[in-house]
Amino acid sequence: MACRIAAQPITGPKHMTDNLTKPTRVLYNAQCPVCNFEIKHYERYSSDAELPLGFDDLNSDALANWDLTADQAARRLYVFHKGALTSGIEGFLVLWAQMPRYRWLGRLVGCPGIKQIACAIYDHALAPAIYRWHLHRQVRLARKEHR
Repeated sequence: MACRIAAQPITGPKHMTDNLTKPTRVLYNAQCPVCNFEIKHYERYSSDAELPLGFDDLNSDALANWDLTADQAARRLYVFHKGALTSGIEGFLVLWAQMPRYRWLGRLVGCPGIKQIACAIYDHALAPAIYRWHLHRQVRLARKEHR
């Protein structure tokens, strides 16, 4: 069983900014407490280690550079690296490979058998649950705004 979305070539950034010139970019949902906690940790680590990683919040103008809708982007983690767009566990593997502290994790999760299990758990349990939680938060925020 393979992960649902493998690397896909995309045309590249539409607008050049400092973040977009980084060889590896991550698109995540900063409004999601789980996503934000994990990715902010990676962002701090990469900044401290001066790693060439960029981090884009899908709720910002940066989303326009990704050729994804906000709904698509909210469903899973996306990573752009060397001209290829990956997502889900494949995206995490690419991201972890760029961070010395996490390379061991990428090698472990990338092992045959473990990778398939990780993909299944992410694709069929974690990502859908986090996405449903995101939709629930969006409904709650919309109700608050209409009061």
